[in-house]
Amino acid sequence: MSNDAVLLVARILLVAMFLISGFGMLTAPSGFAGYMGAIGMPAPMLVTWLVIALKVLGGIAIVIGFQTRYVAYAFALFCVATALIAHTNFADMNEFNNFFKNFAIAGGFLVLSVAGPGALSLAGRR
Repeated sequence: MSNDAVLLVARILLVAMFLISGFGMLTAPSGFAGYMGAIGMPAPMLVTWLVIALKVLGGIAIVIGFQTRYVAYAFALFCVATALIAHTNFADMNEFNNFFKNFAIAGGFLVLSVAGPGALSLAGRR
């Protein structure tokens, strides 16, 4: 498999869960907004729509290779912020694992930001 094909597969794998959860959140944004409010986030509905926009629009942008480096930075920041805000109960092994999983995913996005989307992308067609 060529490096460009590997980058395409990597882009899809990195955002698959964000796309799935983002589209799911579109069907019931108030549920996630309630969670955001419960953990003390200000303006929980605004935060919810920003998260949905990143997951859906950013996910699509990564898959097609549009503004990949910038969107990858946004996802990396989102993953680190999510770890620090929502997964800090280290007494719970699931939270402990999710904390480090988010950092690992952030690392993948940072690698993508450096490597770029490859030739099998909108950026590669230019």
